[in-house]
Formats: sequence, structure tokens, C-alpha cells
Amino acid sequence: MEHFETTALNSWNLNPKRWFWFVNDTFVIWQHGCFMFDSFHSHLNSISPHIQFTMEIESNQSLPFLDVLVTHLPNGSLSHQVYRKKTPTDRYLHAQPHHHPSQNTGVLKTLFSRALKLSTP
Repeated sequence: MEHFETTALNSWNLNPKRWFWFVNDTFVIWQHGCFMFDSFHSHLNSISPHIQFTMEIESNQSLPFLDVLVTHLPNGSLSHQVYRKKTPTDRYLHAQPHHHPSQNTGVLKTLFSRALKLSTP
């Protein structure tokens, strides 16, 4: 992906303000307008038939990226908070006696720690 990123950005005349990626998810802040972004998106998809990009555009000034909801504030800055995809059960670990109590406690600690680290104060 690093080679793809270098090739894509060096072969296009306009670059995004920000480009972040993790495995197969990319977060882009684009400042050159919608028409130019559509052209850039087409450019990305023309580089390799094996790597094709889809996109989501912010809705209500917000966009989920991985497990973070990024919100565009009126002053131009970004805030962030934990984003949870809808799941059918909302379960992380079934609280049966088959698990050691430290595993149940660990799940709660992880969720709490994640909320503190990912959320804007």
C-alpha cells in the first residue's frame, strides 16, 4: 500500500491536504473541490485493477473512520469520538461463568480506555 500511495500521489498534480491509511481504509481531507476529487478518485482506481477505492463523503459534518467518528467543527477544526457500528447483539464477551472474571473486567477496561483515548475532551 505504501508503494501504491507514493505512485498515486506523485502521479497527480493536486494532493490532498491530509492522507491517512490503515490496512485498507484511507481517510482523505481534500481541499480542491468535488469535481477534482471525482477526477482524483478515478485516477486512484486507474492505477491498479487489483486495488479499487470506494468512498464515503461526510454527512452532517461527520464521517466514520475505523472506530472513530470524525466531526468537522464550524471553526475548521476536527473533533473525534468513539464510533460504534450497529451490531445485532451489542455483545463483546458473553458473561457466562466459562470466562475468567479478569476477562470480563478486561473488556470493560478496554472499552473505557478506548473512549478516553479516542474522544475529544
